[in-house]
Amino acid sequence: MPHSVGEAARLSGTTVRTLHHYDEIGLLTPSARTAAGYRSYSDADLDRLRRILGYRAMDLGLDEIATILEDGTDREHLRRQRELLLARIDRLQRVVAAVDRELEASTMGVELTQEEKFELFGDFDPDDHAEEAERRWGGTDAYRQSQQKMNSFTKQDWQRFTAEQQEVGQRLAEAKQAGIAPDSEQAMDLAEEHRQHITRWCYDCTYEIHRGLGEMYVADERFTGHYEKLEPGLAAYIRTAIHANADRAGA
Repeated sequence: MPHSVGEAARLSGTTVRTLHHYDEIGLLTPSARTAAGYRSYSDADLDRLRRILGYRAMDLGLDEIATILEDGTDREHLRRQRELLLARIDRLQRVVAAVDRELEASTMGVELTQEEKFELFGDFDPDDHAEEAERRWGGTDAYRQSQQKMNSFTKQDWQRFTAEQQEVGQRLAEAKQAGIAPDSEQAMDLAEEHRQHITRWCYDCTYEIHRGLGEMYVADERFTGHYEKLEPGLAAYIRTAIHANADRAGA
């Protein structure tokens, strides 16, 4: 069934102007023209367009896409696109992991060499979030305390900090996986370890501040995403454990 250029643009989510350009450079030439001279796209044309847009989504240039499409079957193109997507997903997951470490640790003003930053945080620069952190918490005693402590961290301090942080998070995930209630003594003890970890390394984390952190883990998708990777529903589990631990301390 033939499709007009407008229909092809609508179906593919692109623009008529883009389709005109693809035709002009020979990347996607419609199979036919109407009696009035308008472009008419076949289903095979739209299949080619879908492959083009798939490669474009992976930031390949039009010349490179044209070369790729010259060879190979549809199945081979799908395999290639899958490989490229998996490679991109892997890279993005590593970037997200680095961002999560930065967010959890509130790593502002890190006094490390560039080599040490790359070793600890990969290709994510922890200084990138300094402005946001100062805007949100710059007037608080906790922020000033964390600045003072973390500015003096050595590479070894950061390694110990992140190792302890990951250990507590993993133990909370294992508790949830084991079916341990978030308001149980065991879960509350883990929440208390989490609070003491922050106090030891960052700032005096009172129970009320800790409650606020628990709420943020659920409300802020960046923190939620970090914990969800360890165990689905873990952010809400930790929040409940934090609140239960604070209630226990106040009883």
